[in-house]
Amino acid sequence: MGTKIRATVAQLLWLACALAALVLAVGALLVALDANRSNALVGFVLDAANLADLGVFSRVDGIKQFRGQGADVKNALFNWGLGAVAWLVVGRVLDRIIKP
Repeated sequence: MGTKIRATVAQLLWLACALAALVLAVGALLVALDANRSNALVGFVLDAANLADLGVFSRVDGIKQFRGQGADVKNALFNWGLGAVAWLVVGRVLDRIIKP
């Protein structure tokens, strides 16, 4: 019985991490495509991405900050892209540790 619970918890954690990575990737894509930020769905995705970046991979004050023309797009693609990869790595590591 404990093995089944551990497998389910591992799957749920992997799903949560993959969802966070997806939100960051879609958010970066929306910024790159200059999506209408007054749209409710776009605003929701960008707000969710701001939460998923945990401040470490922020497009405003993240790991790498670009300056000049197109800096907003470059910051989103680099920092949120790196954040998405980090979420996937963390999710896979947690899955391997918890799964029996």
